[in-house]
Parts: sequence; C-alpha cells; structure tokens
Amino acid sequence: MIRTDFDVVVAGGGLVGLSAAKALSEDGLTVGLIDRDGAVQPSSQWDARVYAISPGSEHYLRSLRAWPEDLQRMAAVERMCIFGDRPGSRLEFDAYQSRVMCLATIVENRLLVRTLQQALRDAGKVEWFASEQCEAVEWGENAAVLRLQSGIALRARLVVAADGADSWLRGQAGIDVSEIDYRQSAVVANYSCDVAHRATAFQWFREDGVLALLPLPGNRVSMVWSASDDLAQRLMGLGSDELAYEVGTASNNVLGTLEVITSPVSFPLRCIRVSRLIGPRLALVGDAAHNLHPLAGQGVNLGFQDARDLSRVLLARGPERDVGALSLLRRYERARREDILVMTAATHGLQRLFNQSGTPLAWMRNLGLNLTDRLLPLKSLLVRRALGSPIYHD
Repeated sequence: MIRTDFDVVVAGGGLVGLSAAKALSEDGLTVGLIDRDGAVQPSSQWDARVYAISPGSEHYLRSLRAWPEDLQRMAAVERMCIFGDRPGSRLEFDAYQSRVMCLATIVENRLLVRTLQQALRDAGKVEWFASEQCEAVEWGENAAVLRLQSGIALRARLVVAADGADSWLRGQAGIDVSEIDYRQSAVVANYSCDVAHRATAFQWFREDGVLALLPLPGNRVSMVWSASDDLAQRLMGLGSDELAYEVGTASNNVLGTLEVITSPVSFPLRCIRVSRLIGPRLALVGDAAHNLHPLAGQGVNLGFQDARDLSRVLLARGPERDVGALSLLRRYERARREDILVMTAATHGLQRLFNQSGTPLAWMRNLGLNLTDRLLPLKSLLVRRALGSPIYHD
C-alpha cells in the first residue's frame, strides 16, 4: 500500500525527529513520522540521560507547545564553574551578569520525549508509524518511497533523516561521512548530594577526561564523565559506593558526600562530520547531520536548531509547492552550515587541547581559561552563542 498524501516523512522518533514532525505539521504540511521505539511511558525513576536545554531551544519547544512544565523534574542552570587541570585555572559564567533568566535548563531525556509525543497526539496532525523502521528506499525525481518492515510504503516529496549518528538513510543517499573515534566513553549517573548545588553546573577539564556535575531538582546532580575507554571501563566496574567516592574525589568534594540515585550507563564518544546536509529529496537533522563531543552540552540544541531552520525554510518557500525542491534544501543547508562547523570545531578543538599532556600546552590552555574569565565582552559573546536563539542576541 502506497500512501501518497505526505509532503514530508520524518524518520526517527527521538527528540529532534519529534520536534521536526511537530514543527513541519504546524506549517500546514502533511507529515508522517516513522518511530522505531513508540510511546514512552511515565516513570518515577530518574533518567540517567539528561540534556542542558538552551533558552533558544526552550523558546522553540514552547512555540510547539512541547515544553515540559514538571518543575519537580527540571532544574535551571544559573551559574557555571569550569576548572582547568592546573590549580587556579577557572572560568565562570553567570546568568545575572549575562542578563538572562538562566544559562540552560537540565531536563531528563524521558520527560522531553514524552512531552513531545503528547504534543503530537494533542495536535493530531501527524500520522505516526510506531514500532516501525525503514528497510528500503527509492529516490525518485518527484518523490521518495520508503518501504517499512511491515510492508507499508510511504511516498513523500521530502524525507527528513533524524535516525541518529549511524543514520541508515544517510548511507542510502550515499552521503560521505568522516568519523573520529575519541577512544572515550561518557559515563552518566545521577546522585544525591549533601551540599546544595545552588543552581550551579560544575565542569572539570582533567588529564583523564572531562567531568561535569549538572544540577537536578533538590540536592541532586547528574554526572557526565567523558573518560578514556580504559578509565570508563574501570568506572563502570565499580560498585555504587566506590563510584560515588571516585566522583567525589575527582570533583574535589564540592558537593559533599554523593549517593547514587541511578546506576551508571555509558556510551562511546566520537565526532561525525558529513559532506552534505542534503541529498535528492532528503534533509539531515540532529545526530544524522552532526555528532559532537558532549563537553559543551550543545548536541541536542544544535539538532533542535536544524529542525527549527528546516521548518522556517519550508514555511517561507513562497510559490514553490514542492517542499523537496533542491533550491529549498540548499537554502536549509546554507542556513545550518556555519553553526554546525563552528560548534563542531569548538568542541573538537577543546577535546584535543585538553586531551594532550605536556607542560607548555597545559600552561597555555589553563592561561586561556583565566584570560577568558577576565574578558567580559568575550564571555558575553560565548554565552550568547550558547543561548541558541537570535532573540537572545540583542
């Protein structure tokens, strides 16, 4: 069975795919969503995976009526303290000094996904193919046809690939990818602490990786330790109390005694660059378009900007009725290329800079942190770029 009514089919039911489907359906387009996993159920357990959502991304999600309002599961970041790997090396950012309400909001992945899914159901504009995935695609001159495992075939003028860092659709379109294996893994877990975090996110650039403690509601924090594979394997092998002690020691016990809330999980870290963001009848968004080191916490925000800008380009298409027209896709690629290049270069450069041992290099990178902390215009520029929306760039 071929369904011919779709302007756009979004492949991927993660955060970026869900937001893209919602945004595009708001523009009056007929949209289908292919979601391998299906609906996420509520849970009282804390999700080990959290995101630092920028004010720009929050503004975007609010515009889609898809911003969580569960204040018991979210925490604002009002201050950031970043430490180098030498004593006295420090950089601070403050929301008050930057004249914004907060620098970011820490939100669980599960809560964000569930809220976006509910927004899609409430709007009733997207045809949702849950527990499905593509097994074949045909790129035609006027449309693409996606064949699902169930035998259903979907025809669309534009396919949006939001199917992750190992994007199947990207491969089917023959888009070249360069990949850098950092030989690191991110170890994530949540803890309670006996010293108040005061809405502060802490980050340590260490010789063995990057450790971050992000505020959660109450006296709780989310830990993200981007460590070498050997260290990550050792951390994952520790008992709960041993790991809590290790994290406390590595963080100079700034939050006192830590007690585990969620068991640790880990995932490998790599940098993925694509040669093109588009193909015939195809646009890449999210991790399918870029994959960054998490040290800046900007990966999902960059993906939300992809979805937002694609929606804006298609909304402003004028008399062009074909939403998969190459001229529109090129406009989308131009809109996204600079942001992606800048953020990829910044995160990759920082990872390389702090992953190199040696006294001269250590002296320079730690001096750079201290100088940046003293240059208020530079700090303001960095903060405003990280906020993630033109409305904050006044």
